[in-house]
Amino acid sequence: MCSPTKRNQWREDLQHFRKDHGFSKKVLLNCCLVRRIITWASPNPKDSVEDELELSAVRHRPEGLEQLEAQTRFSRKELQILYRGFKNECPSGVVNEETFKDIYSQFFPQGDASTYAHFLFNAFDTDHNGSVSFEDFVMGLSILLRGTIQEKLNWAFNLYDINKDGYITKEEMLDIMKAIYDMMGKCTYPVLKEETPRQHVEVFFQKMDKNKDGVVTIDEFIDCCQNDENIMRSMHLFENVL
Repeated sequence: MCSPTKRNQWREDLQHFRKDHGFSKKVLLNCCLVRRIITWASPNPKDSVEDELELSAVRHRPEGLEQLEAQTRFSRKELQILYRGFKNECPSGVVNEETFKDIYSQFFPQGDASTYAHFLFNAFDTDHNGSVSFEDFVMGLSILLRGTIQEKLNWAFNLYDINKDGYITKEEMLDIMKAIYDMMGKCTYPVLKEETPRQHVEVFFQKMDKNKDGVVTIDEFIDCCQNDENIMRSMHLFENVL
């Protein structure tokens, strides 16, 4: 548990983090994994990420700070805040799928978040080794919070492309939609009918599959999303689900 002094310092740092980069509290803290990790963070201005790495017996050690700064849109201070929270939540230095499921089950107790957590874990686990390192986490987070529309759409396509073959099928899109509805559970009003996910998928898929070959390529996906005002608005909802 953080001391009151450290907790106040963390709150001040978080306020500057939001103010400097235009993030509302709702957008930042609605990101379940981010919220869980930042809640644990208790930055001490005298410490550095290198100090943390030297003093912590972790199974996975992140890359150099300069390299992460170059690869993401986070500053040194921001990476320090995120790393402390990540390390406190995941002392081994990596997150496994069960941790993802545990986090999402706590934030969505009224539904079943396990399937969505599984798909999201696979999207963050870019090298498909069964774990999400700090590098994986901040790379994905950098795209979702600060990436261009193109980058965000590429990330979303990767989420929907469950088997990672470069195409989205109607079944894959339906699996993701069902997982989101299952996660929300009784949270929706009015309560959604069982056939609602399939109906939504039919509409989206018809718009995206322009050549009617039964699959959606990344070019079709991006072109459709960029030219559809409703879908573009849904990108913000996608961020908040995370």
